[in-house]
Amino acid sequence: MAVEAKICGLTRPEDAAAAAERGATYLGVVFASGPRVVTPARAAAVVAAACGVPVLGVFGSQPVDEILDTAATAGLAGAQLHGDYSSADAALLRAAGLRVWRVVRIAALSDLDRVEGVAADADAVLVEPRIAGAAGGTGVALGAALARGARGRLAGRTMVLAGGLTPAGVAGAVALVRPDIVDVSSGVEHLPGIKDPIKIAAFLEAVFGPSAIS
Repeated sequence: MAVEAKICGLTRPEDAAAAAERGATYLGVVFASGPRVVTPARAAAVVAAACGVPVLGVFGSQPVDEILDTAATAGLAGAQLHGDYSSADAALLRAAGLRVWRVVRIAALSDLDRVEGVAADADAVLVEPRIAGAAGGTGVALGAALARGARGRLAGRTMVLAGGLTPAGVAGAVALVRPDIVDVSSGVEHLPGIKDPIKIAAFLEAVFGPSAIS
């Protein structure tokens, strides 16, 4: 199975260029609150440095009109929706030509029911651990049973695995869970929002294999 990789939480154009050069499939910039938040203008600079690699924006509570405006300003290819977004919201974004990734934060087996609920109106479903007061980038991994349970619920759908992935551990996570895409942020950083090009290269090599990394 060909697994894809997203480097998220980018704040600097040079980090976007490094990730694109090393073969990242997707990149991400954050508009939800947190230490990696960027302005639309800063995101546009990241997109310009991405060498054509699709860049998704991470949104937490912004209304759809604001997401569309931000996407147009920054040149985003898609929106990753945290927060309380509806199927109608997702449909509006997709109608505007944006890829939509719906996010499900999981803490217990009962949360898996939500995975199927959002899959029909998304291009991909991202699953990550539910941590109180945090919306990603925590470095905490999703438990194996929950991750595999989500994979089962998303049979035939595109699953994105996020949370606690590192260069050392991502190959094992891929083998165990079989996601379609892996998403990393804190696992390839010096500091929040400041990526480490060596860690980026190591992560992507672990995902794709050394022969795929130039």
